[in-house]
Amino acid sequence: MNKKRDVAIVAYGETKIEFRGGKSAYDLASEVFAQILEKTGLVPGDIDGLAVSETMSETHNPFYSVYMAEMLGITPRWNQVTGLGGCSAIANVARAASAIREGYCETVLVLAADAQSSMRGTAEQGAQRHEFQYPTGLKGPVGVFGLMTQRYRHLYDLKDEALAKLAVTQRNHALLNENACEKLRKPITEADYLTSKYVSDPLRMLDSVMVCDGANGVLVTSAKNAKRLNLKKAIYPTAYSEITSYKSFDFTAEIIDTGFSVVGPEALRKAGMGVKDVRMLQAYDDFLIALMLVMEQVGFCGPGEASEYILSHDFSFAGDLPLNTGGGQISAGQAGLAGGGTNFVEAVRQMFEEGGARQIPNPVNAMVTGIGMIPYGRNWGVSNVLILEQ
Repeated sequence: MNKKRDVAIVAYGETKIEFRGGKSAYDLASEVFAQILEKTGLVPGDIDGLAVSETMSETHNPFYSVYMAEMLGITPRWNQVTGLGGCSAIANVARAASAIREGYCETVLVLAADAQSSMRGTAEQGAQRHEFQYPTGLKGPVGVFGLMTQRYRHLYDLKDEALAKLAVTQRNHALLNENACEKLRKPITEADYLTSKYVSDPLRMLDSVMVCDGANGVLVTSAKNAKRLNLKKAIYPTAYSEITSYKSFDFTAEIIDTGFSVVGPEALRKAGMGVKDVRMLQAYDDFLIALMLVMEQVGFCGPGEASEYILSHDFSFAGDLPLNTGGGQISAGQAGLAGGGTNFVEAVRQMFEEGGARQIPNPVNAMVTGIGMIPYGRNWGVSNVLILEQ
């Protein structure tokens, strides 16, 4: 098929993920921007587009992206803020590519930064939460994912040893990632997972993310401009698919039936690929059950088959399907709503062959996924998939 390779990702940056690091989202973003400028030799005046992910720590600020441009010293001709939660980072790559093709701008900084664990006060997400969830004590995603895990266990054969294998694999990757949160860079065993305390039965502590602070980003430009600037490294976002509110209005829908059953196969079809062609899976992982649902609904295995699929495959960086090779959010830390960029930037790093001790061989492509917003008693609110190719 005739894939679009007219837009390229030419650089990336990432801060260390910290628990209560004390820096603001602007501080963290500036570190990422400085890394990207150093790698490319560009100056702030060369950047004419900005796409930022919404945050928890700046939720109260309706001018977040405008302030961000000012703080970074750039004057974008196109400015985008995306509020799709963990889907925002890769969604912004697609939006940046469209803006470049339309001629609104030529070089876009796609940026995600959040200081959720250091923020003052509490960020409220509103909607039905105040009326129906908070009064019952359900204050966040843990309870909702506990319900989804329980539902999966009721319908299918959920093997705890499969979840334990995922937890240990990702932790082993985090041990090789200097940007992972130090509090999490400690070895664990499958026995540690199986004896970790329940936080929302049957969800365990080691199924779950820890909210931290951090930032990440990439530079997106036209392939023509990348060549003009003599930028040596480039990868291409060749396929993208996104869906919001999948079956959210159907109160009889199965709660573990997610939008990935739509966007996964569609992204692969656009890329002219099948699941066997995927070289690495960098999947949004706020809870381990999410990885199982993504594997099944994208098509790596059939419904209810994730446990056996996981137990029969090697997901290490040297395995047959490397998974979240930076440790994922569960073992590197969830950088607030910038967490959606953690595994995405890891995919870019791997494809640039800068993975160091965890570098996968032959990193010709990657599938990156996002999850955004978790309603009660239904599947997540947004699902998206991005395919990257060399």
